[in-house]
Amino acid sequence: MKIQITACSFRPQLSVRKSANTARTSACATVFFLILGVAYAQTNQDWTHFVRIAGNGLTSNNADQIVQRAIASNVFGIEVDNDIPGRYESFVDPTEKLKAIRAVAEKAHAAGNYAFVYIAGTECITAHAAQAAHSMAKDHPDWLQRNIKGEPAMFGGGTEFWIREGDEDVWMSPFAKEWRKIYMQRVRQIAATGIDGVYVDIPYWMTHFTGWEDTWASFDDSTVAAFKSKTGLNAKTDLKLGDFKDANFRKWVDFRIEALTDFMREIDANVKAVNPRCKTIPEIYPGIEESAVRVGADVYEMYPVVDAIAHEYETGGMAASRTPLSWFQDMIGMYSFRSFAESKPSWMLSYSWEKEKRIAPGEAMKNLAMAQLMAGTNTWDAQGHVMSGSNDIHTRTLIFEWVKNHEKTFFLPRQPIQPIGVYFSQKSRNYFADEFINSYRGVMLLLLQSHLEFQIVTPRTLASFHGAVLILPDARCLSTEELNYLNSYVASGKTLIATGQTGMYDETGAARATNPIQKLVHYPDCPGQAYYAALQKEFNQGAAVEIDKLRKKYLGQILDGSGYKPGVQIDASPFVSTQIARVDGHVSVFLANFAGLKSKEIAQQTPARNLKITFSTDAPRVITLLPFLGEPRKIEGTFRDGKLSCELPSIEKGAVVWVE
Repeated sequence: MKIQITACSFRPQLSVRKSANTARTSACATVFFLILGVAYAQTNQDWTHFVRIAGNGLTSNNADQIVQRAIASNVFGIEVDNDIPGRYESFVDPTEKLKAIRAVAEKAHAAGNYAFVYIAGTECITAHAAQAAHSMAKDHPDWLQRNIKGEPAMFGGGTEFWIREGDEDVWMSPFAKEWRKIYMQRVRQIAATGIDGVYVDIPYWMTHFTGWEDTWASFDDSTVAAFKSKTGLNAKTDLKLGDFKDANFRKWVDFRIEALTDFMREIDANVKAVNPRCKTIPEIYPGIEESAVRVGADVYEMYPVVDAIAHEYETGGMAASRTPLSWFQDMIGMYSFRSFAESKPSWMLSYSWEKEKRIAPGEAMKNLAMAQLMAGTNTWDAQGHVMSGSNDIHTRTLIFEWVKNHEKTFFLPRQPIQPIGVYFSQKSRNYFADEFINSYRGVMLLLLQSHLEFQIVTPRTLASFHGAVLILPDARCLSTEELNYLNSYVASGKTLIATGQTGMYDETGAARATNPIQKLVHYPDCPGQAYYAALQKEFNQGAAVEIDKLRKKYLGQILDGSGYKPGVQIDASPFVSTQIARVDGHVSVFLANFAGLKSKEIAQQTPARNLKITFSTDAPRVITLLPFLGEPRKIEGTFRDGKLSCELPSIEKGAVVWVE
């Protein structure tokens, strides 16, 4: 007997109403939750994988209203904004806010839902600081981050939209021992309320406010002392700031990333010490690009030490502002996050619409949700550019209801079948960010727009990659361990394709006397970089014919001679992004259509027509199509000589197709 369970619809604390059949009902409930536990164990997935998120401001008396709104709009995973360590008053005395957190946790659980609470990472605001006798900066100036000149990371109203006039906004050093001790105490108190998650916003080094972008902070005494203890170097005198050719500066880059990763690791340890079921979820806006290095919050490094990451990520602005190319860039970012996360979930806090006059908010919301679901991420779309509300509550309710009904299709693990591997070299990104990212994006664009199965491979997953082709896109920094594995990969008869200056440097960024990768399949000129550069100049339907010529040319340069034969063949426009994977035992194709979209002008796609898919299979099988916001329906297929082919009806925004 096959049992299908919608895992996110229930929680073990859910009460059972008493009746004359209480004993029977309780027994059934016990059996159900035992089955539910088995389902979770088999997929290693809990509630965090199935969330449909909305944000809410939490006060001392609105827990009921928050939970009721969540139920009414199909929210599963309720964010509440009640920042204890990020507001100086509650950093000192958290009593009242802890009561509110406990109340909303209890209300959410009674409704069969989950709730998580927002806290700041390294930021702290004191309200009305100018008139207050005490503030964080007044009481503890030695805890603040500082630039190389010794100036504190302290800001006032108007610096950012969330800082009010008269407020003091400061950024704390994670090496300020007394601050960190109190911070961790507050984290334990929050977790002890029974809340389901602690959501840590902006655990960053201050390099993202105007005037601080190039500081590579922090140079406060405690941070400088920690770096000295670790490396023997004086951060104030022994570095050439911003010069990646300087070995000491590269050590500073690594140290800053390690420091914030360790900060999140300690938060998680404190959370789990008092509430093992409570999740730790940092919110991080840098994605795969150079900003991760500058801010020091690297999602690749953080995923192993937390339960999930909420990515405030967008490469082309809000959904209503994105071009087809920026949509593809965002897809590459999300596919990368899913690779970094491995079995953990990826949440997307991103924004669809902010008063774009020619765009209907509901259309922008649908495009954003569609893209995120096709990438396998959880969607969180707030009003404007904040964390709460909705641009169109009716549309949000509609989307969340549909996601609830089809959550297994999008959130169960996606397993590779016959992928082409694309290597994400984190150290290459750290020290040669632009060169690596341009090459990486270009190669990914070639595969996405050619509708070939891909798998993003990282240093953590390299040894478990089983595909027959692996592409290293200008992966300049490789360790001896990575090189040894790559040599054994080639020795096993598989194809390794390296582009650009792959292998020229070791994992510290130091140049090698000779490049060992040159002994393997190597293309000094990177087709990926060339393709990405061409798309940046023009990527629209008017140039579709020329784009297709370039795509075929550069794809041929990479794959000719590899012998690669896809298990699933897809004939579709290059404006359609595809992912192929095995989900719940079914070969599945996830389709996202970006044709016809125009920044701030058009949010309704040109439908994708004449789209054909051919599956390699041993017998005729049932083909199912699930259009975005539609219902599943069977599609006629033709089976011949081990191939099952079908032509899809017109696809507007997106769809999933699978065989069983």
